[in-house]
Amino acid sequence: MDLAFTPEELAFRDEIRTWVHAHLPQDIADKVHNAQRLTRDDMQRWAKILGQKGWLGYGWPKQFGGPGWNAVQKHLFEEECALAGAPRIVPFGPVMVAPVIMAFGNAEQQQRFLPGIASGEVWWSQGYSEPGSGSDLASVKTRAERVGDHYLVNGQKTWTTLGQYGDWIFCLVRTSTEGKPQTGISFLLIDMKSPGVTVRPIKLLDGEHEVNEVWFDNVKVPAENLIGEENKGWTYAKHLLSHERTNIADVNRAKRELERLKRIAKAEGVYDDLRFRDQIALLEVDIVALEMLVLRVLSAEKSGKQSLDIAGLLKIRGSEIQQRYTELMMLAAGPFSLPFIFEAMDAGWQGDFPGGVVANAPLAANYFNMRKTTIYGGSNEVQRNIVAQTVLG
Repeated sequence: MDLAFTPEELAFRDEIRTWVHAHLPQDIADKVHNAQRLTRDDMQRWAKILGQKGWLGYGWPKQFGGPGWNAVQKHLFEEECALAGAPRIVPFGPVMVAPVIMAFGNAEQQQRFLPGIASGEVWWSQGYSEPGSGSDLASVKTRAERVGDHYLVNGQKTWTTLGQYGDWIFCLVRTSTEGKPQTGISFLLIDMKSPGVTVRPIKLLDGEHEVNEVWFDNVKVPAENLIGEENKGWTYAKHLLSHERTNIADVNRAKRELERLKRIAKAEGVYDDLRFRDQIALLEVDIVALEMLVLRVLSAEKSGKQSLDIAGLLKIRGSEIQQRYTELMMLAAGPFSLPFIFEAMDAGWQGDFPGGVVANAPLAANYFNMRKTTIYGGSNEVQRNIVAQTVLG
């Protein structure tokens, strides 16, 4: 196993780095490096820039309009974007539903939906979780009843991330109650502008509006929006979740945030505290170990070997690391991590800026927000069971 990059791969990384630095808007990069709020315009502006280059669907094969990069090239692209301060690509369209449409959708659906995802013009949302169906997705209750050439959808989804911006939503819906719960689920694409769709904000403790409830009241959905076969949605959902869990690991963002942690610790005068620096060192070792695990998987894929299905393991380690670096940032600032002022943040007055004050940075808010990472995408407890069964045997 060779974890070193080839000269061709290093040249590819230089090409990506040069292009990203030339095209990433500086105002967006400044917001990302300093954990300021990203607006819908910020996220979509970068998505459209990537779309014009043909790189928003950077993991797509050429036959569907992607660059056709191999696993190592995709990793290098993600790394250079993260280190430059690019926003994370909102995954619901290009990373999650697009592979499902490619694998299980028909040619008409592929021609209809993929171009809007690739260009960044159409914003997708995810309709999986329900009030009583989070990690146990097989228990979804949102009902889709076939009536002629359409479905009538009734029910509720919750924790819909950025659903207030959604143009379309992909949903797990129950189309049968016979047999095992998994066998009665279908995968449906729903226009969020349809009559009967209501999006209600869930306000977080810091006042932010990141997640939502989405209600469906007799929403008419054309039957042609069904992906694959009716009652086979569980298979498609598992395909999608493997992409989501790998995406959650996000080792490249962890490397960027590690450097931000060090800047905050130095600004607050705790970097020279040996006990605190021990914690930073332990975190850095774990980030390097996670990166080595990712590179091992990439090396196996590059050599044509069948790598173990370790998406759950990557999700476990990556999500725990995200929680740790936000916790250490908060501890570095002490009591000043609690309050922050939106107006001051938007004006750039944060601890990372010369003359800024750390009390204006959302350190505590980021810490609390990251508590979700070990739950969404399949809770880590469930993932450990999966790893035990499929990897350890």
